[in-house]
Amino acid sequence: MTPIVSVFAASPDRGRGLARDMAVRWALAEVGQDHELRLLSFADLKTAEHKARQPFGQIPTYETDGLTLFESGGIVLHIAETHSGLLPTNPAVRARSIAWMFAAVSTIEPVIVEREVAVLLEADKPWTHERLPMLEARLRQRLDDLAAWLSGRDWLEGDFSAGDIMMVCVLRRPASAMLLSDYPVLAAYVARSEARPAFQTAFADQKARSDAAHG
Repeated sequence: MTPIVSVFAASPDRGRGLARDMAVRWALAEVGQDHELRLLSFADLKTAEHKARQPFGQIPTYETDGLTLFESGGIVLHIAETHSGLLPTNPAVRARSIAWMFAAVSTIEPVIVEREVAVLLEADKPWTHERLPMLEARLRQRLDDLAAWLSGRDWLEGDFSAGDIMMVCVLRRPASAMLLSDYPVLAAYVARSEARPAFQTAFADQKARSDAAHG
């Protein structure tokens, strides 16, 4: 069965490749797996039908051969485990590559999202002005540590892996992307990843869909 991926019919990122389905579509392109799209409106996300696939009413979801998955990290891990090319064969390196997937979504992304929420949703709150320096310092500490690890390396663990897909998708979020000029190692890492043919394919497909939806 050709996998079906649920995505926004009209993504709010307007073709910048920031929606959560980007990691899934990038992973599918890396392994050469075709897929179909289920285009959903924001209203569709809250229906009982969609919540049977995704309990929290979000995107993406992934369906194939009787299996339905949600959460982009879990989907990318499944793709990597069922296709060759996104996880090393060496057990130890494979385990560390998977650990980097978790690091992306549980160590790096939370501090990025926290700063974005403060700027986008809490800018009018009295405490935000005092919190922002602390939030940026916390984010920069994570980026410092990641840059130190990537110094002298092209990828997180040996060859390109699913860990890199998840990490780069996190680093491309606005709150971190705006700081990458201060981190040449991370900027080069993201640029290397974006130059991959599979990323270019996934990005172009997502942008074309967004352009069509927004007219």
